Amino acid sequence: MRALIYEGPGDRRWGEVPSPVVQDDTDAVVRVDATTICGTDLHILRGDVPEVMPGRILGHEAVGTVTDVGAGVRNLSPGDRVLVSCIMACGRCRFCREARYGQCFGGGGWILGHLIDGTQAEYVRVPFADSSTQPVPVGIGDEEALMLADILPTGYEVGVLNGAVGPGDTVVVVGAGPIGLAAILTARLFSPSHVVAIETAPARLESARQFGADITVNNAVEDPIARIKDMTGGLGADTVIEAVGVPQTFELCSRLVRPGGHVANVGVHGAPAPLHLEELWSKDVTITTGLVDTYSTPTLMRLVSTGRIDSARFVTHRFSLEEFVDAYDVFEGSSDTGALKVVLKRQ
Repeated sequence: MRALIYEGPGDRRWGEVPSPVVQDDTDAVVRVDATTICGTDLHILRGDVPEVMPGRILGHEAVGTVTDVGAGVRNLSPGDRVLVSCIMACGRCRFCREARYGQCFGGGGWILGHLIDGTQAEYVRVPFADSSTQPVPVGIGDEEALMLADILPTGYEVGVLNGAVGPGDTVVVVGAGPIGLAAILTARLFSPSHVVAIETAPARLESARQFGADITVNNAVEDPIARIKDMTGGLGADTVIEAVGVPQTFELCSRLVRPGGHVANVGVHGAPAPLHLEELWSKDVTITTGLVDTYSTPTLMRLVSTGRIDSARFVTHRFSLEEFVDAYDVFEGSSDTGALKVVLKRQ
């Protein structure tokens, strides 16, 4: 089969690799019908995730069709259409029993495209298939379902839920890439009084408005701290969601939050970020970090199926699997191309 292969920092190629097979009784092999590229894949290519070894097939999101299952798989059969989650769950360890699947220490967690071969390929082996896939209901398209593999549960769980967004709150999202937009979209479910997007790219600020931001601030030309203080009577935001993953934006978030508020870090950080405890120690601020657990995927699937969430609107560019190199170029150049999510489909 063919796949997108990581060859080391800055080096990737689309080439031939052996097709995956069932290795453990709980495995399934899934034919990839649609997949995408994540910002985390770009972090890998920059060398920010040194655990990823050259030769690894990248990718951790897919919608596909089951082609083979191990003897221990109970809930899947060949021909089933499934969402392959970005998180694998053994279902037995302490963290899985607490629905904290991202921390699974039974062999799961974020392993696809990280510690084992991933989904940017014609076929993928899915460990713990019963607990690491979701059936895709009839009526939900590949693109709609694909956005539930990672970005929507990440923005919702790690941003909105960890950030304790509630009715009437002022919510600030720093960074209006796909994850930031997912946080904006799902924050609206809790009826905040204001959702504010802070971003430097004008095209992404426009996307933030389309996804539900009431107010947008271009922090290249305006002081966001002064703007938020002015909006909130000098207090600061109830919840600030960091959706970029660089030191400057995390530091900004810690200065935007009110006493007693929440900073929810979602961004993937490749460098140390300052924590200003000299300013925060007395302010009762809660700072959360996290890897998505995907426990919310069934809930989000219902919201998509009933039209409460339009997940397909994230998709801006479409390619065939054979066009993976071009798709990476478009996604990496999002400031010029306007790409949010690119989808690659089997022809």
